Amino acid sequence: MPWLKQIPVHRPRWLLAAAIAGALAGCASSNPAYDPNKPHHVPDGFRNLYASPHGEPDGGFWAWQWQRLRSDLPADRPERVPRASVDLDRLRRPTGDLTFTWLGHSSALWQVNGLRVMTDPHLSERASPVSFAGPKRLNAPPLTVDQLPPIDVVLISHNHYDHLDLSTVQRLAAQPGGSPLFIVPLGVGRWMAAQGIGRVKELDWWDRVTVPGAQGGVSVTFVPSHHWSSRTPWDRSATLWGGFVMQASMDAAPLSLYYAGDTGYAPDFADIGRRFGGFDFSMIPVGCYEPRWFMRGQHVNEDEAVRIHQDVRSRQSIGVHWGVFRLCDDPIDAPVDGLPAALARAQLPQDAFVLPVLGETRLLRAAANRAASAD
Repeated sequence: MPWLKQIPVHRPRWLLAAAIAGALAGCASSNPAYDPNKPHHVPDGFRNLYASPHGEPDGGFWAWQWQRLRSDLPADRPERVPRASVDLDRLRRPTGDLTFTWLGHSSALWQVNGLRVMTDPHLSERASPVSFAGPKRLNAPPLTVDQLPPIDVVLISHNHYDHLDLSTVQRLAAQPGGSPLFIVPLGVGRWMAAQGIGRVKELDWWDRVTVPGAQGGVSVTFVPSHHWSSRTPWDRSATLWGGFVMQASMDAAPLSLYYAGDTGYAPDFADIGRRFGGFDFSMIPVGCYEPRWFMRGQHVNEDEAVRIHQDVRSRQSIGVHWGVFRLCDDPIDAPVDGLPAALARAQLPQDAFVLPVLGETRLLRAAANRAASAD
């Protein structure tokens, strides 16, 4: 049964709930955005630009689950994920500084040119279509949606449950003062509209939108990643996936930021590095990659994350997609050991690619001091 391979990569105890949700949603069998002149478009959805350098996995989801039943998987140690108290006053204070706050997994809050930009916001208890089953948080979010400052922009990389959480985006859309602008991949706008969220901009790969702001605004470009999408067993790759480039001017000098989204390793990153000429800061996934025979076409391990850092020519990178949900066979704290070892193998400085602290607001660049901080 081919659809079995289309079930999202999560634990089997909630597969029945996912199937029920899919049956209620109906089958997505067409691509309204289909453009035969674009190689990543197909009539019923989308595909990656490049074949995986690893090839296709020898076996599928159920083969992985059978292997898990017979394996003694390493235990999670959530206490190894560094954590700090959120400085709510600092988050709410208008600033021209460039800051980064990790909220867990791939959720982060950037402050860029006075705009507050969230990536893949997920502050709920589970990464699941239902509230009573599915992958559960092993580290609590550092704040609630109600504690967030007003969010201007939300970037959604793709529509997997651990990246697009219904409760969180609905509550963000209802924030006092009005909804943020949701920038989403092609096809996700229909899903957002069905949830009552209307302030949405859909982008194809390489599409660009400028978000105005009091301090100059931010340009956002949607770029390829090597992945797939699905919310049910019947809609695999019906909507697009990708990453984001944010560009701005800070103290009259260009600033370029990159979020890779969710991805396996592929030549896309060298393409992105050539096109944009490098990035000041990048946000790259480092977790959920075992077993390699199954995950390597869709998730990178720490060595491949370091290769992405090099391919996109990032001055400094921050590792995400870890520390919260046990979605794969590697424990949520694996990057604590794995990323430093990967940097050592690549002969790169340890501060070139760092792990964030949950809840900590990291000052990446002070607006009035940009020249000094770049030295």
